[in-house]
Amino acid sequence: MNSVKHGFLHHSRSIKAGLALTTISSNHLVNIYSRHGLLQEARKVFDEMPERNVYSWNAMISAYVKSNDLKEANKLFRTVNSKRDLVTYNTLLSGFAKTDGCESEAIEMFGEMRRKEEDGNWVDDFTLTIMLKLSAKLTNAFYGEQLHGVMVKTGNDASKFAVSSLVHMYSKCGKFKEVCNVFDGSCVEVIDGVAKNAMVAAYCREGDIDRALSIFWRNPELNNTVSWNTLIWGYAENGFDEEALKMAVSMEESGLKWDEHTTAAVLNVVSSLKSLKIGKEVHGRVVKIGSYSNKFISNGIVDVYCKCGDMKYAESVHLLYGFGDLYSTSSMIVGYSSQGKMVEAKRLFDSFSEKNLVVWSAMFLGYLKVCQPDYVLELAREFIAKENKVTDSSVMVSILGACSLQASIEPGKEIHGHSLRTGILMDKKLVTAFVDMYSKCGNVEYAAKVFDSSFERDTVMYNAMISGYAHHGHDENSFQLFEDMTEAGLKPDEITFIALLSACRHRGLVLEGEKYFKSMTEVCNISPEVGHYTCMIDLYGKTNRLDEAIELMKGIDESEEDAVILGAFLNACNLNKSTELVKEVEEKLLDIDGCNGSRYIHLANSYASSGRWDEMRQIRNRMRGKELGKFYGCSWAYIDNQLHMFRSSDSSHFRTEAIYSMLHFLLHQPEDSEARNLSFLIQSGCIKLPPLMESWKGMLSLNLAHPYKVINQATQYNGVKTTTETTSHTNTEQQRQQKQYKNNGFIKENQNTKRNLRKGNLS
Repeated sequence: MNSVKHGFLHHSRSIKAGLALTTISSNHLVNIYSRHGLLQEARKVFDEMPERNVYSWNAMISAYVKSNDLKEANKLFRTVNSKRDLVTYNTLLSGFAKTDGCESEAIEMFGEMRRKEEDGNWVDDFTLTIMLKLSAKLTNAFYGEQLHGVMVKTGNDASKFAVSSLVHMYSKCGKFKEVCNVFDGSCVEVIDGVAKNAMVAAYCREGDIDRALSIFWRNPELNNTVSWNTLIWGYAENGFDEEALKMAVSMEESGLKWDEHTTAAVLNVVSSLKSLKIGKEVHGRVVKIGSYSNKFISNGIVDVYCKCGDMKYAESVHLLYGFGDLYSTSSMIVGYSSQGKMVEAKRLFDSFSEKNLVVWSAMFLGYLKVCQPDYVLELAREFIAKENKVTDSSVMVSILGACSLQASIEPGKEIHGHSLRTGILMDKKLVTAFVDMYSKCGNVEYAAKVFDSSFERDTVMYNAMISGYAHHGHDENSFQLFEDMTEAGLKPDEITFIALLSACRHRGLVLEGEKYFKSMTEVCNISPEVGHYTCMIDLYGKTNRLDEAIELMKGIDESEEDAVILGAFLNACNLNKSTELVKEVEEKLLDIDGCNGSRYIHLANSYASSGRWDEMRQIRNRMRGKELGKFYGCSWAYIDNQLHMFRSSDSSHFRTEAIYSMLHFLLHQPEDSEARNLSFLIQSGCIKLPPLMESWKGMLSLNLAHPYKVINQATQYNGVKTTTETTSHTNTEQQRQQKQYKNNGFIKENQNTKRNLRKGNLS
């Protein structure tokens, strides 16, 4: 009886003939039925046996363990009249050790086996290796060392299998010195392939690829598919992707074929390399050999196409092999999000009943990529409501990025409170994100408190705090923090010096700026980049040192000159009224960045300020001829968890009438210093009124964020945060944004307001 068919025939004939099965035949039937997953039939034969020996019990308990029904296996094991031996204990012990959540039962059973040793030998080398694997699984080095001591005392440490288990355990627990001691001090003359593979894996985990390769080529006749896969994964995990591919090729040249693990490893490497060509070649191999039914492989193919940006192929593979699969769909969401295709990503995201951290992070990062912080914060509320037990900080970092982008301090504070309440690990990345968020939201004091509360700091965290101080005019604090950073042994990078030079630029500190620029190039051996040159040129321009700016420009290679550097130099020339240089820089700038409307407006304003009206008209005409987008001032105020957005000459806000009324009040009754300052700015032309209000000194445009802030203070609104930036909008883009504001409830048509604006009557 070697097959289930023969087993059924023998069993049925015995029943028809009225013959009782012998114990040996019954045991054989139990073994055959259980091997083919027929547990009910196996248990029925077992229950009908008139007499059972220890093999009968072992066969039935083993059947339950293999089917992962440990509850029934343990119940059968604990039966009063059950017969047990060492095999019975090891079978159940192995099941407990391998199953997640049953580790404590495995430890209790091992203790029971140790206590029974007084009645005989109830622990062997197989028992100890099972427990070593459990120690590796739990990464409990202390328990593993105790087991090693027991193995030495009982003489069970000399076998090849024991050496392999010890190497694996110490490697998983991070005890690399002990790994080497076990392997090098082994009394086994010839290490088998299992021990050798374990040693290669240990060196790969430690990052010592050279030693791993040395062990790999020792006794090459022992190398099998597992050996090659271990080394390929080792190369990949340590960032040697190209070498991993070469090893995969060498594996085939040695006469061994790729298995599913090899293919999965190669797909992982190709995904990291983002090589579409190699990815298609591996895909073709998978189709040819028919291994696409393996979920790891089909998901790997989807991931390759997503990472390479070919979403069309990714969608095809996903629909063929991975539709409905969690990992394949997750890869699709990550792929769409990385390309900013958030509609498709959201469609797949909503199809999940249960979402993992990977897809949450992908959605947050995708919305940040397309600069839609509103959607990030909306999704964050859903995330916090559903995933209240999350202890991973990566998602919180993405949410804080949205708060920084929108300069919204209230949601940032809510995230901070949620992180403290739920016990999320405040690692360096999360602390840095909080520092950056508070700095960009205008509260550098909070940023400093979070920074000071951190005991582990790195260069990135210092950069965030130095930048925060620099942007808020605390140049002395920036410089002192830089000194603290270098004294702590941290090496500054390019971003560190951009922050320092920004501090110097804001305050016009030429000597300090030159000192840090020189230190960057000569002491830290950092080559200046666009940001460094821009800061220095802007610094020279604002301090009337155009000659130094010209000298710096001469030292910049022409290939490195870009629109940002030339724009800064053009601004310096304007500030110093060098009209000849303005014309020269204009030609270069328009050659490099002629499709950017801001360059034309910048030049037109330069000519207008110097009274060169003909040149200004020419620039305006060139801009109209290219049909470039116009630039509007864009401001927003974040009040009571609601974003209010404005543009120059904007009259679409639902409180427009109140805004203009307050502005009229401030102009005619400047009682306090803030009102007088605002009145002065409007009278001097720094703040311009819209064409609808030409009766007010013929001024042209108005950025509404500042008077709106005053109004809300007057009406006892709290927590106002205003931010201003310049954005480019074509007419189509302007209509799209206006439609978006209407959908968000920010625009409510007010006919009375429009009528009053036309009449110029705001009283």
